[in-house]
Amino acid sequence: MEKKNNHELKATYNEKGETISPILAEGVKNYLIDIDGTICDDVPNEEPERMVTVLPYPDAFKILNKWYEEGHIITFFTSRTEETRDITTEWLDRHGFKYHGLLMDKPRGGNYHWIDNHIVKATRFKGKFTDLVVESKAIEVFKK
Repeated sequence: MEKKNNHELKATYNEKGETISPILAEGVKNYLIDIDGTICDDVPNEEPERMVTVLPYPDAFKILNKWYEEGHIITFFTSRTEETRDITTEWLDRHGFKYHGLLMDKPRGGNYHWIDNHIVKATRFKGKFTDLVVESKAIEVFKK
């Protein structure tokens, strides 16, 4: 069931003492989770009738609801179009996913490069949800 994000944000300031974007409490994570191909089989926008009947991956349900219960923020970020919002919300609720938000119309095609002034950690889904572990990998960064 979708809920409003009621997590407390901590005020932050730059070196001049000016207010900047607030941050979450230490230890709280903001998870942005794809839907198709990540928590269920991949269903393209061109076949919305399948969005109603596709089954969730049990490990995704278990881990995402665990993270929600631990106090983390779960937001689904999907390439599904705004026209499928009601189908998607009904599907998430029917299958018991706990979440705070649903963002539609993520650009299609993959190969995402997320540029942000906040720390972004990307994890590529490869077929099974488990607890996350820390590993070092090569990443692209801006030249100093």
